[in-house]
Amino acid sequence: MMGGGFGRGGPGGGHGRFDEEIDVADLDTQSLRRFWKYVRPYIWYIVLSVVLMFVASGTGLLGPFLMQRAIDNYILARSAPVAARLGGLTRIVLLYLLIYVINWLCTYWQTYVISWAGQRIIFNVRKDLFAHLQRLGLRFYDRLAAGRIMSRVTNDVEAVNQLLSSGLVSLLNDFFTIIGIMVIMLAMNWQLALAAFVTIPLLYVASTFFQRRMRTAYHRVRRRIADVNANLQESISGIRVTQSFAREAQNMKGFEGTNQGNMQANLEAASLTAAFFPLVDFIGALGTTIVLWAGGWLILTAATHQAGQALTIGILVAFLNYVARFFMPIRDLSQLYNLYQSAVVSAERIFEFFDERPDVEDRPDAYELPPIVGEIRFNHVSFSYEEDKPVLHDVNIEAHPGQTIALVGPTGAGKSTVINLLARFYDPQEGSVTIDGHDLRQVTLRSLRRQLGIVLQDTFLFSGTIRDNIRYGRPEATDEEVVAAAKAVNAHEFIMALPQGYDTEVQERGSKLSVGQRQLISFARALLADPKILILDEATSSVDAYTEVLIQRALDRLLKDRTAVVIAHRLSTIRNADRIYVIDGGRVVESGTHQELLGKEGGRYRELYEKQFAAETAGVKGEAEGQDGGAADAVRAAPKLRPATE
Repeated sequence: MMGGGFGRGGPGGGHGRFDEEIDVADLDTQSLRRFWKYVRPYIWYIVLSVVLMFVASGTGLLGPFLMQRAIDNYILARSAPVAARLGGLTRIVLLYLLIYVINWLCTYWQTYVISWAGQRIIFNVRKDLFAHLQRLGLRFYDRLAAGRIMSRVTNDVEAVNQLLSSGLVSLLNDFFTIIGIMVIMLAMNWQLALAAFVTIPLLYVASTFFQRRMRTAYHRVRRRIADVNANLQESISGIRVTQSFAREAQNMKGFEGTNQGNMQANLEAASLTAAFFPLVDFIGALGTTIVLWAGGWLILTAATHQAGQALTIGILVAFLNYVARFFMPIRDLSQLYNLYQSAVVSAERIFEFFDERPDVEDRPDAYELPPIVGEIRFNHVSFSYEEDKPVLHDVNIEAHPGQTIALVGPTGAGKSTVINLLARFYDPQEGSVTIDGHDLRQVTLRSLRRQLGIVLQDTFLFSGTIRDNIRYGRPEATDEEVVAAAKAVNAHEFIMALPQGYDTEVQERGSKLSVGQRQLISFARALLADPKILILDEATSSVDAYTEVLIQRALDRLLKDRTAVVIAHRLSTIRNADRIYVIDGGRVVESGTHQELLGKEGGRYRELYEKQFAAETAGVKGEAEGQDGGAADAVRAAPKLRPATE
């Protein structure tokens, strides 16, 4: 609710089945058929586009026929008067221009209408896909890199868009054109038509040979561009770490390998295209050669065709035009086949995401969680991210309304998993987690999470202004409420010092703000949302002593009248907790107040305190005694906010 997310606290899960090669032999049009629900609302626009396409194709087929009439009836008709021949030729020329004006208008509107429908179809696909991704649980994002997800939402959806917005109508247009040309050619001269059709078996053999190879190649291209996107996204997100460790050369080498794989996949696809399309052109040229020789032979030998009429120059010229046009749509169909193969693979990849079900979702009988008072109970909870790898074992934790409980323990002990279960990013395999007696599995996710607030160590700020980020959890908040929340957590002063104050644009992840400033903004965001339960995941572990004091003062206001669950290593956030739970190896090994746990000789908390916290305490004392200035004053002031109790 407060933005950002936290890890699952367990080992990485890899990419799962989304990294597996799809067997293209098993692919069919099922995925494309599933797009019907998106196509159906715009079917009449598609029908209109098809009608316009038929008109455009029909007028386009009349050109060679009119050319034949002009040559035979007027240009070569020596017996008719010149004036009559010129008049007839003029009429045919004007008719020729008219049909191509009609052709141009129909082509324009057909293209616009199908593009209009296609863009709306793809808009709805992307909208639903994004909404579905928002509902998927953290386990999904543990398995799949962000760049791969982006590739499917952008590149794969665009591949389907190309098929829907242009490919399908072009497919119908090409089929109609081929059938129309074949009918006209047979009507004009069946002998020449059969001569031209001799090349059709060659086209079939060539298409069959390249079909599977192209399908495999285009699937590999989709996978490789997804690899590039994943590598690029990770490299850009981690650029500061890369430069800090001078890893630019190694990262470049890794990207070069990924990019090389993408280049090889594209070159493989290009080599197939480079072989196939010239082959189609060669077969077309062969058909033209056959028609030219056969037509010339018929004319030169004064042979006759059907109806006993001599083959004319006009018919031969028209025939050659039709033969050339006959192979153009066949060549286009070959390109459309590549587009179709790419779209089928992309549709399969898209619906892999749609078929992915959330690990955690509302039950059919889920009810709205009523306004809570903040009583939390973990009742004999056991949980594992992966089978046979338990993370929590029979955990019992409770927090009464208004209390602050702290979770401490070594890295990997299971602390973040407790928070994951409380926010219901996962469900326990055994036991239950309840708030005010309500089992979290029985309430709606929305009603639960809008009453929780989460502040993380790595605060995530979204693009937009500081004002937008503060009101992220409560968009309807007024400007006055935003300012009041910022003042309450000591963020107002530094915000007003920025160039545009609250309207200062936050760059990606708030990179121009310090860690402490981002943390204070996240506190203001949490305070404005006014949750009854607040979760703090090491919220002060990465800030300096002075900022820690500001944050501690903000926490005093933030925690008032709320139930809080705190994961922290710093004394400032756990010393005064009402109860501290020590988690080790996925079990609660100790619980009590700070004083009670320190008093246990040989206890786990005392051991952690001596190893981890004693050094911090010594460092704070040394800084307070040895330094002057604001930071030292702040450190000296800190004990007043969190007095030592040991």
